[in-house]
Amino acid sequence: MLRDIYQTFVEFVRTFGALQLFFLQLLRFSPRVLFLRFRLVVLQVYATGAVSIVIIAVSGLFVGGVLGLQAYSNLSKFNAEDTAGIFVAFALVKELGPVITALLFAGRAGTSLASEIGLMRATDQLSAMEMMAVNPIRRVVVPKFLGGVISMPLLAAIFSMIGLFGAHLVAVELLGVDVGAFWQQMQDTLELKDVNEGIVKSVVFGVVASLIAVWEGYNCIPTAEGVGRATTRTVVVTAIAVLILDFMITAIVL
Repeated sequence: MLRDIYQTFVEFVRTFGALQLFFLQLLRFSPRVLFLRFRLVVLQVYATGAVSIVIIAVSGLFVGGVLGLQAYSNLSKFNAEDTAGIFVAFALVKELGPVITALLFAGRAGTSLASEIGLMRATDQLSAMEMMAVNPIRRVVVPKFLGGVISMPLLAAIFSMIGLFGAHLVAVELLGVDVGAFWQQMQDTLELKDVNEGIVKSVVFGVVASLIAVWEGYNCIPTAEGVGRATTRTVVVTAIAVLILDFMITAIVL
């Protein structure tokens, strides 16, 4: 048992170190790709971000609606239902917006990135690029990575915005909360540092989710089963990493 634990720990350290070296390669090539191959980055932003807007919007609408119901139900016990907007704004902007968007991003765009790169690995397209003296990391991986990093904060902002709209529909239109109090107290209480916390989280989650997706796809076993496992690991590892980082960032900010 001790030997298995030791081998697992050593494998984790080895994999984590290889992931950091891979991340450094992405950072080294990112400025050059961003300026010289900007069109590829834009296409990846569309493929990972614009295509995911529907699921982000629908999820944000209903999450905001649920928050509106919960806020009204609990605050009405203290005759403070007019402050429901504060509860919803803090929950969406600081926590649920970035976190849920990252989880949805991993399930929609992250799996797509991992499977695309993994399929290129399984069909020897990446090896063919290397034989033609084309760096597959710079040509294929970096544009996909940058597309995910750019898309994530935008999707988180859309999620929070539509979530606030959903809370407004439930709390104001259905339950009768005063519309002026709902929005005015929200604007008076929510500060710039709260918005910045949500932005920082969305950027960090975008980097982590995109990095894990392209790493799993690039290093997958070149078989159909290997691509499937890489896709599954992308979702699982990203979800765990996002929740851990969310706690760490929140603890640092507080």
